[in-house]
Amino acid sequence: MKKIEIVGYQRANLGRAESQAIRAEGNVPCVLYGGDEQVHFYAPAILFRDLLYSPNIYEVALNIEGAEYRAVLQESQFHPVSDVLLHVDFLQITDGKSIKVAVPVRLVGTAPGVQKGGKLVTRVRKLRVKGLVENIPDFIDVDVSDLDLGKSVRVGQIVVKDFELLEQASNPVASIEIPRALRGTVSAK
Repeated sequence: MKKIEIVGYQRANLGRAESQAIRAEGNVPCVLYGGDEQVHFYAPAILFRDLLYSPNIYEVALNIEGAEYRAVLQESQFHPVSDVLLHVDFLQITDGKSIKVAVPVRLVGTAPGVQKGGKLVTRVRKLRVKGLVENIPDFIDVDVSDLDLGKSVRVGQIVVKDFELLEQASNPVASIEIPRALRGTVSAK
């Protein structure tokens, strides 16, 4: 997993008015869960750009007034109209304890169905996985080199080790769509 650092500051008061004042200063209220106690803090909104606007998953090194924590992004909330970042939740990483995260899917290989005129469609961009932080990969590689026209790769066909896929095995990850011009010729064969 890639690493990123966020520097934050303890929140003195909790509540709606305090949160709005923090946001007005260009900061984002945050909470760190999963440890012995919840940690309420805020951080400058600019520090979240690489973390939120990327398909990658990151291990976040939180530095809150000198106290350091290892965490992963759990949830982020945006304003429905202005798309401003409102709140971020982090899950603390504990050694020996498994976590659940969504890992990006990377398609590998050249599909014969594409060479015949089909269109490769990615059905799922991320897959939810559960495992120890050390075992979670940056990407889940899905081999599409066996896909012909009208065929799909399903979650159950993906071979993983040291972590568990939380998606249903019957869900398609990638498929080859048959274009309209080829539909009559492919089904006749």
